[in-house]
Amino acid sequence: MEARASAKYLRGSAQKARLVVDMIRGKRVGEALAILRFTQKRAAQSIEKCLRSAIANATETAERQNVAVDPDDLVVKACFVDMGPTKHRRRVRPAPQGRAYREQRHFCHVTVLVSSDGREDAPVGRGAGRKSAAPAAAGQEKGGRGAASKKAAAEASPKKQTEQPAAAAGEAAAAETTE
Repeated sequence: MEARASAKYLRGSAQKARLVVDMIRGKRVGEALAILRFTQKRAAQSIEKCLRSAIANATETAERQNVAVDPDDLVVKACFVDMGPTKHRRRVRPAPQGRAYREQRHFCHVTVLVSSDGREDAPVGRGAGRKSAAPAAAGQEKGGRGAASKKAAAEASPKKQTEQPAAAAGEAAAAETTE
């Protein structure tokens, strides 16, 4: 069971809202609400409101389908922030070399997806899992630090260790014969 909620035209830049959203992605709903409650960021209140809306959407959808869903079992499956419009205000700020900058007012759109599936370890959010899977596969194919090269290194190192004692024993035998 999945439910979605979105909040549009929230005040503040998307970059600042993403800092808050990254803290709750993949967490249980109760834990996410606690994090948002005590976060000292301006965007946290509106993101908390959006999360509560997603929880309400999930319970209402479950009631319509005659399915029992406990709100405590919900997980924040995906949560992302998109840029909204930038409104140019009529105020002007001084800029270097006699120029003037218009002040900009930033807005963002927040989307929260909650799910009752028990898959908390699965990658969530936009682009999640890309960093971990791609380099490992690339390293194995190109002969970098993949599993094949590690095995080769492990097999090569014991041979060197066995050769060193034999060489040392040969030197000791040569030393005994000269004495």
